[in-house]
Formats: sequence, structure tokens, C-alpha cells
Amino acid sequence: MSLWSNKKKPFLEGKEEKIFHDPIEALAHIEKIYTNNILYLRQEFESFARDQKYDEKVRACYPFIRIETFNRQKQKSPLAYGYVSRPGVYETTVTRPDIFARYLLKQLSLLQANHQIPFTIGVSNTPIPIHFALGENSHVEGLITPEKIAQLPNIFDLPDLTNMDDRIANNDYDDVNLDKLPLSLFNAPRIDISLQRLKHYTGTNPTHFQNFVIFTNYTFYVEEFARIAKNLMSKAQSEQERSESIRYEAFIEPGNVVTQNVNLLAKEYALGQTPTRMPQMPAYHLVREDGSGITLVNIGVGPSNAKTITDHIAVLRPHSWMMLGHCAGLRNSQNLGDYVLAHGYLRQDHVLDEDIPLIIPLPALSETQVALEKAVLEVTGLKKHDLKSVMRTGTVATVDDRNWELKDYRLPAKLLSQARAVALDMESATIAANGFRFRVPYGTLLCVSDKPLHGQIKLPGMADEFYRRRVDQHLRIGIRAMELLREVGMETLHSRKLRSFNEVAFQ
Repeated sequence: MSLWSNKKKPFLEGKEEKIFHDPIEALAHIEKIYTNNILYLRQEFESFARDQKYDEKVRACYPFIRIETFNRQKQKSPLAYGYVSRPGVYETTVTRPDIFARYLLKQLSLLQANHQIPFTIGVSNTPIPIHFALGENSHVEGLITPEKIAQLPNIFDLPDLTNMDDRIANNDYDDVNLDKLPLSLFNAPRIDISLQRLKHYTGTNPTHFQNFVIFTNYTFYVEEFARIAKNLMSKAQSEQERSESIRYEAFIEPGNVVTQNVNLLAKEYALGQTPTRMPQMPAYHLVREDGSGITLVNIGVGPSNAKTITDHIAVLRPHSWMMLGHCAGLRNSQNLGDYVLAHGYLRQDHVLDEDIPLIIPLPALSETQVALEKAVLEVTGLKKHDLKSVMRTGTVATVDDRNWELKDYRLPAKLLSQARAVALDMESATIAANGFRFRVPYGTLLCVSDKPLHGQIKLPGMADEFYRRRVDQHLRIGIRAMELLREVGMETLHSRKLRSFNEVAFQ
């Protein structure tokens, strides 16, 4: 028996197009179109899997949001987003209102406040690929026979790479001759492929991701994050413990395994299961009801992984991400265990050279820098005048060769000296560059684990001792920095420093 007993028909382009002045009503219509078309595709796929014959293609399309402005006006809003800078027609396709409802409502409300114009909501001409219609928890090819797989392109729309590039984010589109200008950095298919990839790479559903994201490349940090999170979820022994605990309602691990906070009323979560094999870049989520909690992702080693995961997390429009990892200290004055707060980056990672040319500088963001410095002071208990005894601020060099030390010593040493670098790693500049490219506030706090230019090369015994001494403190600094950024507020974090000339309206 079908899961959808009431036969659905698709809402077609030109149908269900309506004008709204109320953002809540506009969002409800988006949800109506999307839900109807997704259910239609799912029921048709079920019929196809049961051998129903089809003479024509089965198609349903994404909803769209469109606005039109007629006046050029200087915005008085203190925000760096929520308005368009010139007259014209602006449009974007929309997906997954179950994930983006809060975000979309905020963006629509800002547009209305800044322009006093209605929204047109309707059905676009962009097809929903069947893989995306079934969601990140389904595997199309695993649900049908090889014979059906061969027939699939003739019946359903498949993901189309021509619909899911990053030209808008890269400012690489014709903003003069387009009939409709973009409202957001990402269209619906681009978002959907990233949501699928996030589930694949991290082992958790994208709905669990929080707005403050920490990247690390060591399992030690994951273990410590899980220990801290589970302590917060356990029964508080004092009022102070309870006040700290109830800031977060759940802890979610790969496989969507949920540990709920026993100090709060239980919420309904889908049952998860610990995976038999860990995903490539496992994610862990310390969840707040409004999505402003902290996600930690173990990205592994190297700039390719760093680019991959930030390419996809960017569609969730987080408020901040930062790198917490280890680095090679490049100054003789540094000690193992010292911290490095990046205020500049020497990019030798190469994975983003085509998207954001090397000539483009990556500015340090004051809000992130201040939060990290405050967090170091709070967690270490040091006074500000003693901070330089454990932390240096300077340029971080990011390379794509883990064995850079094996090159002719004179080659890397000369460039690193010319750049005034104080540390070297393999991920930080990549994460910062993609944050700049995707308008996500970024930061880096590294910990010196070796000093190869000064004879202290990372070896097993040295590393084990270092990890025991520093992981807990370093991670707590990162968590505290994210809490401080949350207190600053998204309106301040998403500043004009990350916005281009003719920027899209959506944050």
C-alpha cells in the first residue's frame, strides 16, 4: 500500500503563483508548494519501483521567491544584508523549508522592512532531482533494480551540474544583462547537493548542524568535546551546573545518536544508530533550540578536506566558523603548547586559487579576534599583560604538502621569513578563504605542537605528552569563543567586511 494514499499532482510553473505582504504567509506558501511537489515525486518513484509504466517524464519543480524594486535608495539599515542596492527583479529558488524556515522568515522580514514591497511566491522552472526529493536518508540506487536504474534518467530528473555552481558566491555572473538578479548566494539545487554531501561526509543529518562551527583535525578534540557535552547533558549537582547545562538541549553524534539533557523536558528526536564505520569527517552537535549551538567537525588532514566541508556547510548560512588545530611553530621564542591567533594567512594550499585569487587579501575579523583573545584570558586565567607569554598573533602559512620539511630547507624558510609567518599548518587559510568567499565570519586559533625549524620535530612520544597537556584547554577556549560570538549577535558578526559591491539580499 502506498505511503501517500491521496494521489498528489504537481504544482506547475505559472500555477500557485501568489503575492504576499506577510512574510509568515509567504513562507507558508513556500512550504505548501515544496511539500506537495516532493510528495508527488516520492509517490511516483514508489510507483516506478513497483513497475508502473510511464510514457512521459515525471517532473516537479522548486518554489521560488521574487521581489521587484523600482527606486534606488540608500539603506538606513545598520545591517549588511536584508536589502538590494539597486532597482530590478530579484529571484531565488528555495528548498528544504524544514531546515531553512527560521532563516527564510528572517530574510523575508528584513526585505519587507527595508523596501516595503510584496513577495511573489510560485513554482520555478528548475526541476527537483529525484535524488533530492527522496532526501538525505534515502539512496535511490539502493531502492531499485539495475534495470530500473538504467530507466531512471528517462522518467525522472537527475542532478544537473549546470544548475549548482558557485558563480554567485564568486561574483562571477553577468549582473548587467540578467533579467532576474540573484536574491541569495545559493540556489535550491546547489543547497540540496550540499545537504546530501553533509550527511555522507559527517554521518549526521544537516538539520542538526548549529550556527557556530568548530573545525579540528584530531580525534583527541572530538573525544574531549564529547566528554564536555555529555557532562552538560547529565544531572546537574548544583545551581551553577544547571545554569550552564540548560543552555544546550541535546548532544548529537554520528548516526544521529541523541543524548538529551536530563535537566530539561525531553523532546522528540528520531532514533539514531551508531554507525558501524565512522564517516570521513564526523560531526558532533551541541544543540540549542534556536540553532545557535556549537557543531564540531573532525575534518582530517589537508586543505582538500577543509574546502570540501566548508563548501557544503556554507549553504546552512552559519554565523561563524573557526579552526582549532595544531601547527608548527616557526619562531624560536615559541614553546610547545603556545597558542597562535591568526591575523593573516599565507596561502599555499592551492585548492581555492581559481575561486578566490591569491591577490585577494583575507582580513582578520575584529569580532572573532576579540572573542578568541577574551576566551584565552578566561580559560587560562591569565591577565592581559601576561597573554604574550602563551599566545602569539601573526601570519599563519597553510600548505598542501605535509612533508614540507623534507624540501631544501632554504626554500620554505626564505618564504616563511619574508611572510613574517609565526606558524604553519594545512587547513587554516583554506577555511578562512572559504569563509571570506561565502560571507561566513571566520577565525583561527592554533596550538604549537612542534618546531621543525628548531629541531623539535613531532614524534610519537612528544605528541602524546603534548596532547595530554593542551587539548582540554584549547577546546574549552574554542567553545568559550563561540559562546562570546553568540552573545555579540549575528547582526554584528555578518558585517560589511564580507560583502561585495552588488551583494545579494539574503545573509
